[in-house]
Amino acid sequence: MLNIEVNGKAVQANQGETILQVLTRQGIKVPTLCHLPGLAPSGACRMCVVEVEGAPSLIPSCSYPAADGMKIKTNTPQILSARKAIVELLLSNHPQDCLYCIRGGDCDLQRLAKQHGIRNRVFSGERVRREKDTSSPSIVRDPEKCILCGKCVRVCEEVQNVSAIDFIHRGNKTVIGTAYNQGLNVSSCINCGQCVLVCPTAALSEKSHVNDVLKVLSAPGKYVVVQHAPAVSVSIAEEFNYKPGTDIDGKMTAALRKVGFKKVFDTSFTADLTIMEEGSELVKRATGGGVLPMFTSCSPGWIKFVEQFYPEFIPNLSTCKSPQQMMGALIKSFFAEREKIDPANIVSVSIMPCTAKKFECGRPEMGRNSHSDVDYVLTTREFAELLRITGVDPSVLEPETPDTPFGERSSAGKMFGASGGVMEAAVRSAYFLITGGEMPKYTIQELRGMKGSKELRVKAGKIELGAAVVSGLGAARKLMEEIKAGRSDLQFIEVMTCPGGCINGGGQPLRADIEAVKARMNTLHQIDKDAPLRVSHKNTQVKRLYEEFLGAPLGHKSHELLHTHYNKRDVLA
Repeated sequence: MLNIEVNGKAVQANQGETILQVLTRQGIKVPTLCHLPGLAPSGACRMCVVEVEGAPSLIPSCSYPAADGMKIKTNTPQILSARKAIVELLLSNHPQDCLYCIRGGDCDLQRLAKQHGIRNRVFSGERVRREKDTSSPSIVRDPEKCILCGKCVRVCEEVQNVSAIDFIHRGNKTVIGTAYNQGLNVSSCINCGQCVLVCPTAALSEKSHVNDVLKVLSAPGKYVVVQHAPAVSVSIAEEFNYKPGTDIDGKMTAALRKVGFKKVFDTSFTADLTIMEEGSELVKRATGGGVLPMFTSCSPGWIKFVEQFYPEFIPNLSTCKSPQQMMGALIKSFFAEREKIDPANIVSVSIMPCTAKKFECGRPEMGRNSHSDVDYVLTTREFAELLRITGVDPSVLEPETPDTPFGERSSAGKMFGASGGVMEAAVRSAYFLITGGEMPKYTIQELRGMKGSKELRVKAGKIELGAAVVSGLGAARKLMEEIKAGRSDLQFIEVMTCPGGCINGGGQPLRADIEAVKARMNTLHQIDKDAPLRVSHKNTQVKRLYEEFLGAPLGHKSHELLHTHYNKRDVLA
């Protein structure tokens, strides 16, 4: 242990800790704009400067290691003046449109300006004008609001291994952009939105569908239905000041009805359906000489990653659509027929923790008879905005249940929201499909937790499967390279684009730390522990759907509606 002094008080630090880590643990909040926990510090923004006795100047606490005997001050006039000057300089070239900005009232730069008592623009002069990039189906880039903190660049390169954006040009002409400064739509971007989560301003945001949904809700002759993803109910509560991990599934369903949706469906139902199709596909490949290892296909950012960077592995992808797209297909086929509604008059909305779902619903493969499976996707953040606009407060509503026929779900389907959940659900049902019996113990602890890579060997009858779970595309790339190099002991691989899974998706509430993400994951696991129905193959409504409409898993009808194909995509070099 190291003995140091902070603001005149004795404090202990661990060997190898930075000053910022020590201060944070002591409850001393030091402002930062560029720091990303878990990644090596860059010290780019200098907002976190502190005084260290004996040092010739202020030092960045995020990158400076604590040392025995060190005496630190965190709030002297010199420190506060330096931080204030940094914010004033950033504001000198920043748009003054806070009243209209999507991050107005929820912007780190605005928050720091308020904290440091900045009430007017100190430095005047002509602002640099830059064109907004709206080419992506998922993400809007507004370079005028960029403060060059570099967080988006780092998460894209170091966490996701995609490198769609970087610093370009030099000196005072430096900007963050794509290769050749083209639109995001022709870059290597996979639409994951992790860059949006870390952006301190509105330089990056999701492409909003809120106004589109509001219009169709009041449009005559339109039958507007909505589905909500497994991870949304354990994260939306944070937008309304609940404790992280609070599950408001029933209140959320009631709120959606108040907003005006005709039907509210639970995407966890089609997560169960995905398990039946994907599990059957895995068994067929494993016993019939199919292409292995088989990769899950629920995460659209991962799909685009394979299409761009590993096209030779496209045959390894499960042909199953994601639960969102399966639900969309069923709404405009089975549900439309049952309710005698023209599919052209149905507007299908989904609420997802993911920005890439906006890209997915617009793929030409995701529709039939000129109808898209899903018309609009709202992120968790957009859902909160929709509730605020319509004046619906979920906290005061009595819980309600989703609508049939897509309302019943198992806890296996609910676990799709966390990394390892798809695999755990699939193993439970694959064991049944192979042996005809139930697993002696449903909980598979090896597949749980926030680790980026997890593995398991499971035996079902005479078949032994090697399974792997990865989340975050950096971990996925590492595993792909191992397979390319000849690794052959895996038969089934779950990949989630975002670290931790959908609970940490690019459309989730901003500024959630690792503890908040863990709380969401723990809640999903608790829901599974307490559930009376824990396996997808026992979902009675899924069974009924097969009996009345689909036939059997992997049958002609299910292939037509629930399966798809993928193609190689060129990446801008």
